[in-house]
Amino acid sequence: MKTILLPLESGDGLQSMLETAWLAATAFGSTIQGIYIRRALPGIVVADIGGYAAAAPDLVESFEAEDRERGASARKAFEEFLRGKGATLGEPSTDPVPAAENRPSATWAEEIPPGDAAVGMYARLFDLTVVGRPVQGASTPAASTLETVLFDSGRPILIAPPNPPKTLGGTAVVSWNASTETARAIAFAMPLLRRAERVVVLAVEGVMVAGPSAAEAARHLQQNGIAAEPREAASGGRSGGETILAEAAALGADLLVKGAYTNSRLRQMIFGGATSKILAAAELPVFMAH
Repeated sequence: MKTILLPLESGDGLQSMLETAWLAATAFGSTIQGIYIRRALPGIVVADIGGYAAAAPDLVESFEAEDRERGASARKAFEEFLRGKGATLGEPSTDPVPAAENRPSATWAEEIPPGDAAVGMYARLFDLTVVGRPVQGASTPAASTLETVLFDSGRPILIAPPNPPKTLGGTAVVSWNASTETARAIAFAMPLLRRAERVVVLAVEGVMVAGPSAAEAARHLQQNGIAAEPREAASGGRSGGETILAEAAALGADLLVKGAYTNSRLRQMIFGGATSKILAAAELPVFMAH
């Protein structure tokens, strides 16, 4: 995990995203590349006396000026944070700067096209993208950014909780439901799992699909040099997502590894699901892949 993308907006969750990215970069001597998530220009129009729509240049100019200010603020926070950590900062570039002596380094990328779609495509060039967990009532971090990177990048994401974590991956819980999505998440997470002091493969009643058991998944990790232990948990009337988070908290986990959306997003929006619950309530870093 030598290259980490950190898409930023000024606002809620910024500090936790920075801290989470730093913890990951410290573990692997990674280069963090910061980018500002430029929002696409909305269709700002006004109606003239004849009922025709016309562009409003003054509103467009105001939007663009505010966007530049937000971008400058995000970059300043990024660079001040990393300087404070003693990271090597490269010149602004779209090319990551190699880390020196296995220490994290950083650079800031300019001229990324606006919109989440551009961020999702750009994330294909990185080993990991750190995003913030959306919080109800807050405009940032945006759920659209998280889901676009998750589905469009083909790479894993690390979701920062609302409050900055102090550690990452001391105790890692793998939420095992036997799905292909979870198998893919484990494959991506191997570097983190190998560094963990404890790895628990957790199977929760009610969220399993047809496939190998938690014990078999733990054995697979053991064959890869990871001292994983299986654990099964009953829901006790709770939802699958609630049970996963409660078990992770009881184990003192500082990392949750999970496959995302075994069921479709639409089904989870209507009926609920473990992924939706975790994205709404997790208070620890969550490593996800789809």
